[in-house]
Amino acid sequence: MSEQPAPRVLVFDSGVGGLSVASCIAREWPGVELIYLADNLGFPYGDQPETVVVERCLSLISAALEKMPCHVIVVACNTASTVVLPHLRASTPVPVVGVVPAIKPAAAQTRNGRIGVLATPATIRRPYLDNLVNEFAAHCQVERIGHPGLVRWAEDLVRGVPVPEQELQEVVAAFRQLEVDTVVLGCTHYPLLKDALKEVLPGVDHWVDSGQAIARRVGHWLQEQGQLEAAQNQQSRGHWPVQHALFSGPAPDHVEEFMAGLGLAPRSISEQWPNPSDQTG
Repeated sequence: MSEQPAPRVLVFDSGVGGLSVASCIAREWPGVELIYLADNLGFPYGDQPETVVVERCLSLISAALEKMPCHVIVVACNTASTVVLPHLRASTPVPVVGVVPAIKPAAAQTRNGRIGVLATPATIRRPYLDNLVNEFAAHCQVERIGHPGLVRWAEDLVRGVPVPEQELQEVVAAFRQLEVDTVVLGCTHYPLLKDALKEVLPGVDHWVDSGQAIARRVGHWLQEQGQLEAAQNQQSRGHWPVQHALFSGPAPDHVEEFMAGLGLAPRSISEQWPNPSDQTG
């Protein structure tokens, strides 16, 4: 009896932040074949009008699915998830998983009732974050920090640029003053900064992000399609955790080594994607 082919999951982000989610999926479902698609030519999405974000996401994801049909799509970008999901779900029968700041699990974990939410300025401004806090953490003190530098610092890590510790200290000063014991990493880029954040916030007991919840949701959709057994089979994936890493702009310097450090060594990397010379499949 021949082995069932590996199920394929597309992970989409505006940059490298979605790699934090991809690593959770790879650990949870080692037999999954991952396609990583980054619209780094449009980065950062928080600076773009919503119509532009929707258009770019739909166009790139559609192009990827045409060449590489997938069983699940993960929009591993908080900004894109707030505006793109309804449009994307209306345009494809493939199940779509988005990202929501992990307010609910943070409210369950905090012991002193003081939660810090670290997100992009765009996420901090959106009413849906107010709704999440009101629904799940109304009994807590919630301090929100939105700073544009953190996403760029995470992107710079790929190139080996260290996080500026003094600036990071200043960014999160309000969390120290409130003595939060739980921090929500409300952007998929931020788990890449966790080591630096732990250095400047040693009093935080819980760092909460959406990676594991997304991995579980991917498993749900794979089970619905009869693909879970193949997703649990380590041999079906072979040596390469990521089959293709696709970048709409130039591939970041040293991205291959960075991905390998996260357990996501790519079989191939394509930049300026899609283009006529692209050979992925």
